[in-house]
Amino acid sequence: METITALIPARYKSTRFPGKPLADIAGKPLIEWTYTNASKCEIFNRVIVATDDVRIKEAVERFGGNVCLTSNKHVSGTDRIAEASDKLKIRPETIIVNIQGDEPLVEPECLKKLVEPLIRGKAVKMSTLCYLITSKEEIDNPNIVKVVSDKYGRALYFSRAAIPFSPDGKGRFYKHIGLYAYRKKFLSDFSRMKPTELEKRERLEQLRALENGVGIIVSVSDSDPVEVDVPQDINKVIEIINTKEAY
Repeated sequence: METITALIPARYKSTRFPGKPLADIAGKPLIEWTYTNASKCEIFNRVIVATDDVRIKEAVERFGGNVCLTSNKHVSGTDRIAEASDKLKIRPETIIVNIQGDEPLVEPECLKKLVEPLIRGKAVKMSTLCYLITSKEEIDNPNIVKVVSDKYGRALYFSRAAIPFSPDGKGRFYKHIGLYAYRKKFLSDFSRMKPTELEKRERLEQLRALENGVGIIVSVSDSDPVEVDVPQDINKVIEIINTKEAY
């Protein structure tokens, strides 16, 4: 039986949305929505928030969640959960799921699909998800990361550009969903790798793995979690919550 731990990195000083994890959504902080929905995934042995801010730590403790306080020097969520995994003494073979703290509507089935490649194959080091894009606006939006995979489901490249190129704009395009799963051993190795050239140009951390020859398995998700990047996204989340409650 695999041991699977979900770690949720959450920082207070977001450039576009300071204090985002504590933003109110229908009477609860955003981080509580993310934590609660992640906890519905029964394959997880533990769900833990990794944060650098006492205010977030106290908010998590108020709703009864597990939390680990980390350094405020980290530049990425991956580095934050790597530190947390060390402090929590997580074993090297444990599967760690990296769930961004701004994913309040993440679904259990989506998280199961993320983890499946690591359960099926011990040699798999890293997995992630994608979703079929249906909007031309998203294809051309550099804030929507696109991914191209081979016929075996291994990532060939991630980009903010519209890949693959299509002269007539036709064909399938897949949006990358920023959820990751890896074993603790690889997470530690990955956090020690130096940022790479393509990673810095695209501002996409996952390219560090590809540039170091590490394969990433990409599974197609049945759902597209709504991320909260800016304050205006809160209204979209509330609208979806209200729609679900109406049914």
